[in-house]
Amino acid sequence: MNKIKYLALLRGINVGGNNIIKMNELKNLFHETGFSDVITYIQSGNIIFNAVETDKQILIEKIRNKLFEKLKTEINIAILTLSEMTEIICEKPEKFGEDNYNYKYDVVFLIEPLTANEAIKKFEPKEGVDKIEQGTNVLYFSRLQAEYTKSRLSKIAGSSIYKNISIRNWNTTEKLYELMK
Repeated sequence: MNKIKYLALLRGINVGGNNIIKMNELKNLFHETGFSDVITYIQSGNIIFNAVETDKQILIEKIRNKLFEKLKTEINIAILTLSEMTEIICEKPEKFGEDNYNYKYDVVFLIEPLTANEAIKKFEPKEGVDKIEQGTNVLYFSRLQAEYTKSRLSKIAGSSIYKNISIRNWNTTEKLYELMK
């Protein structure tokens, strides 16, 4: 059977002193779950792995159950294939990620069942500071560095969709894509 390359984005791992797990432990958990060629990237729950399973919901349940055994808490997970990551990279808005001196760039990954159409309605960008654009199962969020404290991105933490998003900066997103290739 052919193996498929996946990226798992674990929401809320090693953030604010919560759900602490070392990357070598996380890597071992993925191996124990039956996945191969497991790579972790930075401490925030980014895992690249191969699996023969084609049903993402089955993958999510396997990972979620294994993490629950270890952390005793439910973790929301976004699973992406290499082709989905390619689409995210290729469909980025024009000039997105190109001016790191003046702007901070983030990709808001959406965890099912949340859709981009639903999610974008919850963001209230501050004019002249924030810019948000919709992609396929992601939102591209940029904000002016000089006005960073006025950005409304942090307000999403109190919204009803917060548990169904996982945010990565653009540099991390690009690095994860390169590691998947």
